[in-house]
Amino acid sequence: MKVLVADDEIVSLKTLEIFVSKLGYEVLTAKNGQEAYDIWQRERPQLVITDWEMPYINGRDLCTRIRQWPQDNYTYIILVTSRDKVQDIVEGMHAGADDYITKPFNKDELNARIRAGKRIIDFQSKDILIFALAKLAESRDEDTGDHLERVRHYSKTLAETLYNSGDGSGELDSQLIDNIFLTSPLHDIGKVGIPDYVLLKPGRLDDNEFEVMKSHTIIGYKTLTEAMEKAPSAGYLRVAAEIARHHHEKWDGSGYPDRLKGDQIHIASRIFAIADVYDALVSKRPYKSPMSHERAKAIITDANGTHFDPVVVKAFLRCEQRFLEIFRSIGDIK
Repeated sequence: MKVLVADDEIVSLKTLEIFVSKLGYEVLTAKNGQEAYDIWQRERPQLVITDWEMPYINGRDLCTRIRQWPQDNYTYIILVTSRDKVQDIVEGMHAGADDYITKPFNKDELNARIRAGKRIIDFQSKDILIFALAKLAESRDEDTGDHLERVRHYSKTLAETLYNSGDGSGELDSQLIDNIFLTSPLHDIGKVGIPDYVLLKPGRLDDNEFEVMKSHTIIGYKTLTEAMEKAPSAGYLRVAAEIARHHHEKWDGSGYPDRLKGDQIHIASRIFAIADVYDALVSKRPYKSPMSHERAKAIITDANGTHFDPVVVKAFLRCEQRFLEIFRSIGDIK
């Protein structure tokens, strides 16, 4: 990650350069605001640490100029200053700063602020990549519409409802909820490996064709676990692989591909199963008309304890109004 450091005080600039370099980042330096802005336009660093008081363009105005410029990727800005009044902080944030640190600052504090910025940058990068991959799979099935966007919001709503009620507190935490939201669009990534004669068949699949279709779970899992070997610390890929393989498992053990039963199925997959089925039921497809929310709800509750985890069904019933809102706000209103 490129980090731009801007400060007109040479000692402070050099100190920041050395410190940020030791953290493992590529550091660009600027001795004033105009130089910083020129470097930012040319190099597009993902993170900027800028002093407030600088000649030509001060740090506040640098924030404003960066925010006014069209950019594909977000630039995280940390404003460094000796000003510590509330109105100064508000002014800096209004100008476009993401974070604010006062002089003299502790190196551990600055490190924490940089790490916080990197998490946001990484999340954006992961989100873009994941959705691009998911759209690749979706592009072979043009009738799914906004399915990917809706199911990630359904899943997050279910997960948060479970967590807040205490029902999922043993298996869920805030990081897992974020990863479910982030990676659930990859559930059908394995469909890129399914031949067109099966994937695009307009009618009902025969037994052999259905076996081929079911293999998308294994293909997706293998794809994501191979990616995980390259980045073993990327926990979100583990969640993605889990959902890809097991979102068709059923609570009673009659699902596929591994015929897992009950709590053997990861909580992420048990949550996503309801999100996926609900959207399939209420959405229009070439082979079916959309169902009403009440009819979809009845089908899900009828499958309580067979297809679906009873605890997750209970959570669905608590947040069903939010499901309706998501469906109506993303894509065509049926």
